[in-house]
Parts: sequence; C-alpha cells; structure tokens
Amino acid sequence: MAEVLVYVDHVDGAVRKPTLELLTLARRIGEPVALALGKGAADTAAALAEHGAVKVLTADAPEFADYLVVPKVDALQAAYDAVSPVAVLLPSSAEAKEIAARLALRIGSGIITDAVDLEAGDSGPVATQSAFAASYTTKSRVSKGTPVITVKPNSAAVEAAPATGAVEALTVSFSATATGTKVLSRTPRESTGRPELTEAAIVVSGGRGVNGAENFAIIEALADSLGAAVGASRAAVDAGWYPHTNQVGQTGKSVSPQLYIASGISGAIQHRAGMQTSKTIVAVNKDAEAPIFDLVDYGVVGDLFDVVPQLTDEVKTRKG
Repeated sequence: MAEVLVYVDHVDGAVRKPTLELLTLARRIGEPVALALGKGAADTAAALAEHGAVKVLTADAPEFADYLVVPKVDALQAAYDAVSPVAVLLPSSAEAKEIAARLALRIGSGIITDAVDLEAGDSGPVATQSAFAASYTTKSRVSKGTPVITVKPNSAAVEAAPATGAVEALTVSFSATATGTKVLSRTPRESTGRPELTEAAIVVSGGRGVNGAENFAIIEALADSLGAAVGASRAAVDAGWYPHTNQVGQTGKSVSPQLYIASGISGAIQHRAGMQTSKTIVAVNKDAEAPIFDLVDYGVVGDLFDVVPQLTDEVKTRKG
C-alpha cells in the first residue's frame, strides 16, 4: 500500500492530538509514515505506532530549536525524498502551514490548507474545505505533484490502530538558508489549565455583550465547568477585555470544536469565519435579530448575565 507522510506536532515527545487525527485520516489513503523532529522525537514512537504509524522517522539537531522553520522544511523534504509518499499531511497550525507551503514550492506540488476531511479518490486524495467564511463546502484535489495538505484540528475522531511503528533515524542535510533567522529568546506562555483553544473539543466565547474584562469571569466559569477553552470576539479583544491569543475569527484563530458556545456575540462575518465549522453551535444573545442566530443549532434569546450562570450551575449539578 502507498505511504502517507505525516508531520508530527509534539512537545518534548508528547504527541499533540491533531497529529493523532492526521494518522486517522492518513489511514484512509495509505499507510502512515510519521516524521518527528527535535527534542524527544524518539519518545513519540509508542503513541504514533498505537495510532497507525507503520514507521517513525526521527531527527534531532540544534537547528530545529535555535532557528525558524527552514530546518524543519529541510527535514520534511529529506523524509519526502526517502518515502516518496502519495500525500504529505500536516496540522493547520501557523508554523505547519508555513512549512507546508515551503515544501510544496520545493517539490513543485499543489497545496491545500485548512482541510476538514480527507478521502481517497481515483486521481488522488480528495480534501473537503470550508470556503468563503465557511458559507460553502468544497471538495478539492491537487492536480500537480504530491498533495501537501494541512488539516484543521478536530476534523476527525482519534482512532487507535496499532501498527509496527519501527523507528528509523533520518539523515538531514541543512540548506544554506536554514540558519538565516535565529530564535533569540522564548517566553513560556502562562498556563490557565484549560485546553489549547484550537484543539479544544468545547469552546466558550464571549463578545461585546460581556461588557467588560471583569465580566469574562462568567465566561470562564462556564468553560471550566465544561472543561472547555475560552475564546473571545474581535470586539472584546480590541476593547482590551481578553488577550489577543484567545481571539476567534478571521484575524484570530480558527476553531472547529464539537461544541461552540457564543455569549454576547452578534455574529459578524469576521467572527463566523473562525468558528463556523464547529459541529454544534449554541448562542446566547438578548438581540433576537443578531446574525449569529442564522448560524446556530440552538439559540437562547436572553441576557447572558442571567442565562450563562444558570447554565453553569446546571452543568455543575449534572456533573456533581
């Protein structure tokens, strides 16, 4: 069976959920071969094998940590040359999408970004995407070269499928431009204890209707009761009520959780572009004419300061 190259997103050997989703999708079109780079790369093998990787290519070098994406592109190209895959899959993070674009340019292939599904086709893999702020769903395939495809988190359920997961060291020759841009410092992000926004199965977001930074405690309380991530609309972020890193929308982050709860968000196209592929959408807004209600699966017309605390209490009661 043809092989599919999967780029592994991990932190010191701990494989992140979007990579396990990629392995599930990769098995639809071939046998997954995983590429893990940097510190802890070899430690990823067990998790990758458990989810279908027939082979795990690993490489570690200071360049992966000390410089920006070019060393990783060099490694992915080396893996591509070694495997000759029918497709290359990467998660749709900002870094991975840059890596994907650079690889596609190098190997003369087409690229598809932010896919939400993947299936085998007669002429190669077919990717499903949401287009024009998720107003349309399209199916696309690359017509030139080996498809390079990035996939949004939460696009597939993680499925275990034990495989051999044989570990092989990959030899990487770094290009002249690999050390052109150096990382001078890193600042660890403060942990909130909540899931990563783009990977969370549930997201609770607040908008202009929250009416102040201090009132986001109501949104956070609901999120914590559900084990959810917290998001914010651009209006809330621009007002300084919540960090930009939590912005959901066209100029923020795109999310595709199983459940998205929007509180005090009108539903401007900018926000809808970042969350419209959510599986189930619930909105709380006191304006019955708010555009968000055209999109939702369930809508509550009411004051979020009354509705959200009641919802939080009900969740806690049912869990307790």
